[in-house]
Amino acid sequence: MGISRRQFLQGGALAGAALALSGKPGEASVDAPELRTKGLKSTTTICPFCSVGCGLIVHTKDGKVVNTEGDPQHPINQGALCPKGGALFQIANNENRLQRVKYRAPGSDTWEEKSWEWAMDRIARRMKETRDKSFKKSELNKKDNKEYVVNRTDGMAFFGGAGLDNEECYLWTKFARAMGVSQLEHQARL
Repeated sequence: MGISRRQFLQGGALAGAALALSGKPGEASVDAPELRTKGLKSTTTICPFCSVGCGLIVHTKDGKVVNTEGDPQHPINQGALCPKGGALFQIANNENRLQRVKYRAPGSDTWEEKSWEWAMDRIARRMKETRDKSFKKSELNKKDNKEYVVNRTDGMAFFGGAGLDNEECYLWTKFARAMGVSQLEHQARL
């Protein structure tokens, strides 16, 4: 038995109407966002991906992220998100996300789990060693053959990311300058 195009469209419309009417009243859906997020704690934040600074609303329940969406009150994105911002939920809720420090010793082919205290201590020690090895107090200027005070290290560079807000960038820059690092760069500028 053949079915005409008209019969197919009529049957599809009837099936769609039946599905729409079969939903329970008061059930959360895309059309009822206030029901979908009812009882959840809402927090506004900024997307960490690029330097645009799009606003987000993050909904949490018992400290766990359950929903992210664009903030319609934010002046930059007015609720719209790019594909990366729209997929932000997957950063917080992803079984592949590393939760512990992984370390692979030089020449080794296996990863070991280490504590955060061990990692922070090792990073601080390596930064201090690098700074001490490459620190220059003064430098000779070849043009006028004078020695000038420079107090810098050429053995390290600091690279910032868009996940930092203005205040964090300010503190990060102050820390880098205090360490004597002169090579500062930020992801937003590249």
